[in-house]
Amino acid sequence: MKFALPSFSSSSQKAPIPGVVQRSKMMEYDQPLVWVVVLLMLFGMVMVYSASIALPDSPKYANYKNFHFLIRQAAFVSVAVIAGFLVFRVRIETWQRLAPYLFVATLVLLVLVLVPGVGKGVNGARRWLSFKVFNLQPSELMKLFVVLYAADYTVRKQEYMHKLTKGFLPMTVAIGFVGLLLLLEPDLGAFGVIVCIAMGILFLGGINGIWFGGIGATLVGIFSMVIILSPWRRERIFAYLNPWDEENALGKAYQLSHSLIAFGRGELFGVGLGGSVEKLHYLPEAHTDFLLAVIGEELGFVGVLVVVAMFYWIVKRAFEIGRQAIAIDLTFAGLAAKGIGIWIGVQAFINMGVNLGLLPTKGLTLPLMSYGGSGVLINCVGLAILLRIDYENRVLMRGGRI
Repeated sequence: MKFALPSFSSSSQKAPIPGVVQRSKMMEYDQPLVWVVVLLMLFGMVMVYSASIALPDSPKYANYKNFHFLIRQAAFVSVAVIAGFLVFRVRIETWQRLAPYLFVATLVLLVLVLVPGVGKGVNGARRWLSFKVFNLQPSELMKLFVVLYAADYTVRKQEYMHKLTKGFLPMTVAIGFVGLLLLLEPDLGAFGVIVCIAMGILFLGGINGIWFGGIGATLVGIFSMVIILSPWRRERIFAYLNPWDEENALGKAYQLSHSLIAFGRGELFGVGLGGSVEKLHYLPEAHTDFLLAVIGEELGFVGVLVVVAMFYWIVKRAFEIGRQAIAIDLTFAGLAAKGIGIWIGVQAFINMGVNLGLLPTKGLTLPLMSYGGSGVLINCVGLAILLRIDYENRVLMRGGRI
């Protein structure tokens, strides 16, 4: 969406009435963006309910009601909307000032996750801090705060961005430390998203192309070594390459094979809402990491295409807002907006790629839609910041003050 100031050059245009303020036709905030986000969350609630309704039939969830995950997801969405409304009231200047401190505070939380007795482990991974009422996943916080930190760093170090020691190296060390903590959890998927965010913002901020290419090649080497040196990751890659082998289909590729079966059953228009067979204890984590597979089975190619189109629109809009902010000399706001677009886009792409068999299986949820409190909350906070950036752009374009 492009914005332009109204023109009064036409002779047929009525002259403004003296003493009467002419109200701009520009919207106060980006209403289409709000509606797309709300629709994705509501759609996600419906699909989480559909994907989890049969879970109480298994011994693991025997004490749960059929609507347990729906109620909790509705509570998560409600809290996330309230948090988003409050965050929208905070000026972007304040976020820029707090960015380094929020980044350091989240690093401390990532360290606490690894402390025995403090961090909560699930399925062999320690990624959560338990607060009785809810569990907090610090890696979700880091995805947002690395956006703000990288944008602030790029603005502060703009004159040094073409130098290795003063511009590029400090940021590389910071992200490397984050990566080390995430690999110890382990959470390779979150590390990949965070690296993409940081690298994307540095690239947009004008980093030296040679250093950028070098660090990109280094990261590819690091990820390759992590996979090669980890037997279970290596087995998962081999299973991903041949998911229909009997041993793989019953082992490491079990989720992938059943996800592909779900998409195959859905065909063009799906088997109908609530009609999924794979969610009946065949497809693990159907309400979290593999929610898109249930959408594909019940609503078919058309349903998946609608989800992809909405995420594409959000990412496209984030980059448009970022370009607008940079055009009016709000560099931090512009880089932060594009960083939020990179974050949502990369995580959605990885989740969709995993569900469709384009990428190896990773524990990443579908933003705004998958079941989970930390994810939905932080997604809403990030998009509220994006809306605030757009709001401040509009105020300045009207000639007002923030």
